[in-house]
Amino acid sequence: MRSVVERWQEGFRKYHPNVTIATNHIGSDVAVAGLYTDCADIALLGREPTASEIQAFEWIFRYKPSRVEIMSGSLDVPGKSPALVVFVHKDNPLSKLTFAQLDAIFGYEHRRGPDNLRTWGQLGLGGDWASRPINLYARDITSGTGRFFRQVVLNDSRNMNWDHLQEYSDRKSPDGSVLDADRQILDQLSRDRFGMALSNLRFIRPDLKPLALAAEAVGPFVEATRDNLIARRYPLSRTAIALVNRVPGHAIDPNVRAFLRYILSREGQADVASEGDFLPLDLHAARVELGKLD
Repeated sequence: MRSVVERWQEGFRKYHPNVTIATNHIGSDVAVAGLYTDCADIALLGREPTASEIQAFEWIFRYKPSRVEIMSGSLDVPGKSPALVVFVHKDNPLSKLTFAQLDAIFGYEHRRGPDNLRTWGQLGLGGDWASRPINLYARDITSGTGRFFRQVVLNDSRNMNWDHLQEYSDRKSPDGSVLDADRQILDQLSRDRFGMALSNLRFIRPDLKPLALAAEAVGPFVEATRDNLIARRYPLSRTAIALVNRVPGHAIDPNVRAFLRYILSREGQADVASEGDFLPLDLHAARVELGKLD
């Protein structure tokens, strides 16, 4: 988030030149700890906090931190909370899926209700597809992407369809360069007509097809596009958030509140758009988050 935070700092100083802002960009995994050890006034995360992070804060203060959404994740930029996309091979007649179906395909515990979906025939495909198992490819489930998928789609279940799931992590190639996990995932899917993959649009290619997704069985089914992410229509879009230590029944520190108000202003969200990778909140979402500061 460094580049967009620097834009926010510069814009905020125009209105509050006497306020000093010190930033330490060391990653989402230590941001909440900065908050509950009183080293930070604002913790910025490119993902939702984990249950253990919230529990650690609660153990000290006996209440939860206050959460404010500050911008949308990117469409396809690695490291910038890209939207998660479900892919199949271009020959696959499937065009859409619900979260309940994804839970039945990738999970084992099925907190969304349905039983296992392990073959393409169970998704309604006939002919050569009917008896074929659904081969699954995804990032390591302990990665940020894996945790996001488990939290949103599997309702925090860790019981995956291990019999058919192959996980990938970034790794070094023989020449010393880093081979991105998402490239590996989609390379493998392009060779597997009966596969399904979780990745993002960065390495999309003509022989693969992204699916429209719906959080509920009744729809709507939505594709991952920039406009759909900004408007919060795509159900596997991600959000960057700010956490602050706000005592229940008390106001947020005035300087912290002023900085967050700048972030959520038209000017602050224009800074997000200018930075180019993260996506701004739409006007309605920004107003909702501003209301949390009062």
